[in-house]
Amino acid sequence: MKLTKLAGLSLAITMLSACGSGDIVINAQNNVDRSIGNNSGNVENVGGGTPTVNPCASYEAGGVLRQGSLSGVNCEYGVEFVDLTNPITTTETQVTFTNLDSDGVHVFNGSLVVGRNYDDDADMAAAGITEGGDGAVIRIEAGATLAFRSSDDYMVINRGSQIFAEGTSSNPITITSVSDAVDGTVGAEDVSQWGGLIVNGFGVTNKCAYTGNRGEAGFSTTNCHVAAEGKGGSGQTHYGGDNDADSSGVLEYFVVKHTGAQVAPGNELNGISFDAVGSGTTISNLQVYSTFDDGIEMFGGAVDIDNFVAVYVRDDSIDVDEGYIGSITNALVVQSQTQGNHCLESDGLGSYSSLGQTEIDAKVAAGLNSAAKITNLTCIVSPSAEADHDPGAGLRIREAHFAEIRNAIITTAYLADQVPSDDDGNYCVRIESAEGLQATQDGDLRIAGSVIACQDLTKGDALPNATTQADYLRQAANNNNVYQTAEAGEDPTTGNLVILDGFYSVPLASMVIGGNAATVMPVNSDYTVNTGQTYVGAVTRANDWTAGWTYGLHAGNRGQALWFE
Repeated sequence: MKLTKLAGLSLAITMLSACGSGDIVINAQNNVDRSIGNNSGNVENVGGGTPTVNPCASYEAGGVLRQGSLSGVNCEYGVEFVDLTNPITTTETQVTFTNLDSDGVHVFNGSLVVGRNYDDDADMAAAGITEGGDGAVIRIEAGATLAFRSSDDYMVINRGSQIFAEGTSSNPITITSVSDAVDGTVGAEDVSQWGGLIVNGFGVTNKCAYTGNRGEAGFSTTNCHVAAEGKGGSGQTHYGGDNDADSSGVLEYFVVKHTGAQVAPGNELNGISFDAVGSGTTISNLQVYSTFDDGIEMFGGAVDIDNFVAVYVRDDSIDVDEGYIGSITNALVVQSQTQGNHCLESDGLGSYSSLGQTEIDAKVAAGLNSAAKITNLTCIVSPSAEADHDPGAGLRIREAHFAEIRNAIITTAYLADQVPSDDDGNYCVRIESAEGLQATQDGDLRIAGSVIACQDLTKGDALPNATTQADYLRQAANNNNVYQTAEAGEDPTTGNLVILDGFYSVPLASMVIGGNAATVMPVNSDYTVNTGQTYVGAVTRANDWTAGWTYGLHAGNRGQALWFE
């Protein structure tokens, strides 16, 4: 694949040269002629002065140059440029969305789909992308903002294609709605303003059939094409394969806001869906904000995420399913006062309820069940009893998910009197299914080095040896501090319970639990005490990796104060 980086003046020169050779330029704004000047739409010459380069993204398809239209400071892209059934498929250039001057926004009048979708092995083999390949590539510059008009519109990176969105702490990349970025009419907790992001990869999903054991020589699959959530028909996309090392590109300092839509019952768009995304993908400093369904959902795959923030997610902030085996390190979840279901909801096997015990055992033996590793997690749980989905809660681990959760703070301590808590729903930990309870007893599922402070500590059955889940959490080997808070809530910042400073973790030396100094200590991956780490949870005030780029946490860059402040 030949990749030519087009940005700034080099982009303009390429396009002007192409136009001079007789190529057709398609204006990408729907039903509106926004071509600039009288010179093919690439430059603007106002009053005979120096021409202005059109900074909007462009690419060539079949000899036709397609480019966004400059409208004021914004670039607008119609369905002729890209849409659900008109994906960007060029492999000759990277399609680049620049950081526009004067806070300009890249506005889409349809969906942004990168790469072709395949649902047949033969077609994929002919395209040469069976385990990665040379599909279309887009690049989003640091500081750029992309915006969509409605919940019908969303963004897809298909298998074999890649996105390189490399923001910085001072210039994050934002994907949001027109109501937010252009009109300025969005409310702080408004959702469903646009669809969300879907990344489809060639990683493992246990909804496909495999030969051999995951991670071992000879492991393979055929006809692995799982239908992704989103629109069906000609807009349907697919994911899955046997390459857990697949790369879908880079997301760094990347913020997704005001997403979510119900396409059909059981088919809801999330903030970001990582569909069998491989470990070759780089994801660090990622945020989802005000999302109708899940914040991030991992459908299989092995991608790792460092520094994740979820604020005001109405369903599950982190959702794991279909055999996800990656790691999530440093994760801050702040639910809304009146919305939010689980901090973590996780399933080990897709379509678990339809599997017989022999099938379940075989998939687990082959390493196809989920086994996520989540380290340094803070869950500030909503006190809500009724919301769009279910009551606010902490961790729900079920259906053969053999999770490792270390160095976490999970709490419902910030309870507001005006919003009644749910005595049966606002729990910290819930482990379910025979496989999960057995794995907990055997040490294959473990929660350690953590602070668990809720009025309802646990929910669910005892382990096979009759140990309750609360007693399991209190076992000395797990090195947790488990504390049942008062039903009316307790201020976790002072007095009898000192574990948080707003959303920041309090240093271990200053922690107080139940009126006593905390005894919890963080643990390493082998569950030995990590004497070099001086806190548990996601982030401390002294080392605030959320500063400068996240939205909704810090004064000066949010629509409202956090409800517990």
